[in-house]
Amino acid sequence: MHTPITAFYAGLLGIYLLYLSVLVVRGRFKKEIPLGDGGDFHFQQVIRAHGNFTEYTPIVLILLFVAEVNGSNSILLHIAGSAILFGRFIHSFGLRRHSGPSWQRIAGMLMTFASLLTLSVLNILILYR
Repeated sequence: MHTPITAFYAGLLGIYLLYLSVLVVRGRFKKEIPLGDGGDFHFQQVIRAHGNFTEYTPIVLILLFVAEVNGSNSILLHIAGSAILFGRFIHSFGLRRHSGPSWQRIAGMLMTFASLLTLSVLNILILYR
């Protein structure tokens, strides 16, 4: 089984997860916070950017993988893969930089939801073709 589209987006998202993880670890050392957030609001934002990424990304990658294995349209798979990649990047940037709602967080969530919905529907439609 060859899944180059999933492999491409999983690889890029994995690198970005490593980056977000390094930000959390670096913050822990710098602020001397071994567990939790120490009541530091900015550090809470960094932790949530990492956590939010890990909450949405795995299911979207699973859906991307299943859709690719089942022969879904590669253009749609790339659109959904790009949406999750850029959506998660923009969202985490906005979450780390702004204390409240921001256009980055809104755009990032919309792109993430679009990817999640597109891939979910694709996987359901595969059953009927």
